[in-house]
Amino acid sequence: MTLEFSCHTISPGQAEGPALRSKDPVLFYRTDFTTGVFQEEGHDLEGKCIAGKILIFPGGKGSSVVQADGMYKLDMAGVAPKGFIVSSLDTVLVSSAIIMEVPMVDDVDPQFYKEVQDGDLIRLDASAGKVYILRE
Repeated sequence: MTLEFSCHTISPGQAEGPALRSKDPVLFYRTDFTTGVFQEEGHDLEGKCIAGKILIFPGGKGSSVVQADGMYKLDMAGVAPKGFIVSSLDTVLVSSAIIMEVPMVDDVDPQFYKEVQDGDLIRLDASAGKVYILRE
């Protein structure tokens, strides 16, 4: 069964991977750049690996230097998330996603948030403004 949801494109592209949800804003510099494991103490992603995931989170936090540098280091080590689904935009996160060519969307159909669970296989087609939850 495939569930389809509309969204708004921020950074075009396609990606597929397991969903990982966070209720907290994300600062990518708080990640182990060799493993992709999130290290910010007290964050709901603490101890979880973000590598290869479709990250579903409210938005970014932190200065432009540390946010962009964190994303760059994750990408260079091959442990970056594959795509972003956000609910709140900030200039630093948007510009970093565009520069790093990470598919990113916002304004996703609210039903998506009721359906998606950590580990669900997500196909993100930011270029077409679509998010899919792929279930057997």
